[in-house]
Amino acid sequence: MSPLSLFEGFGVELEYMLVDARTLDVYPAADKLLEAAGGKLTADVEFGDQAWSNELALHVIEFKTNGPAPTLEGLDKRFAADVTRANALLAPIGGQLMPTGAHPWMDPKTQTEIWPHEYNAVYSAFNRIFDCQGHGWSNLQSMHLNLPFAGDGEFGRLHAAIRLILPILPALAASSPILDGAATGFADARMEAYSRNCARIPQVSGLIVPERAFTRREYEKRILNPMFKALRPQDKEGVLRFEWLNARGAIARFERDAIEIRVLDVQECPAADLAVAALAVAAIRAVAAETWQDLKAQQKW
Repeated sequence: MSPLSLFEGFGVELEYMLVDARTLDVYPAADKLLEAAGGKLTADVEFGDQAWSNELALHVIEFKTNGPAPTLEGLDKRFAADVTRANALLAPIGGQLMPTGAHPWMDPKTQTEIWPHEYNAVYSAFNRIFDCQGHGWSNLQSMHLNLPFAGDGEFGRLHAAIRLILPILPALAASSPILDGAATGFADARMEAYSRNCARIPQVSGLIVPERAFTRREYEKRILNPMFKALRPQDKEGVLRFEWLNARGAIARFERDAIEIRVLDVQECPAADLAVAALAVAAIRAVAAETWQDLKAQQKW
C-alpha cells in the first residue's frame, strides 16, 4: 500500500483522565475500562474505525482513529461516541472521564500508577530513566495530530510548515492553567512541564520545536542518532531505541509515513478538539502551499 500524500489523511488521538465520579480525584482504572470494553484484559480495543489504548499512567485512556481518516469532518461525533461509551462502562465502578490538558489537583508524586500489564517493560524503562512521577509525564492529556507524507520531498515540505506553525499552537489550545490546586501563571502548564521532562537526556526532547531536517537522512543524522547515542548508557538493552522515543513537539514517524504533532492540550469536548485540529491543518496547509513564503525561505528558519 503506497503512502498517503500531503493532507490525504488525518490521524487523531485524544487522551482523557479517568476520575472518581464522586470526588473527581484521579482513578487508576484504565485496565478495568479496557477489559470491560474488550471482554478481556488488553492494551488495545478496536471499534471499527475507532480504537482505544492504554497510556503510561493507569488513569489515562487514549481514543484514536483506527488508521488515517480521509477527512476531519465527522470525527467529533466519533470521539463523542467514544466518550459516551467509556462513561457508560466506567459508571458501574464509580468512574468517569475528565477532559482538558491536566488534572488540576493531582499529586503525581503520590498518585501516579504506571501501566502494569502488556508493554510494561517500556513504561518501566521510561520511569527508571526519567522518573515519570511528575506533571509532564503522568498528568497530561493531549491531542496528537498525524499528517501523512509520501517521500522525502513531501516530508521536507510538511516538516518545514509544521516547524513554523508549531510555536503558535499551544497558545491556541491551552487548557491547563492549574496544577497542584493553584494557578501556575501559564495558560498551558502541561507544555511548560513537558518541556522539562527529559532534562536528564536533553537530546530526547531538544528545544521542543524540532531541528532543521528536511530529508529522512538529515533527520536521522541530526535528531534520531544523537538521541539514541545519548540514551545508550541508560538503556543498554535498547528497550526505548525507537523513533517514538523522540519527545519533540512534532516527531517524524517514518514507520507510518507521517509527522505527529504533540503540543495541543485536550479541550473540553471532542467538537472543540476537532475545531483546533481543523485550524491547525488549515494553517499548515497554507504554509506548505507557500502562501506567504517559498519553501527555500521556510527551511532557513
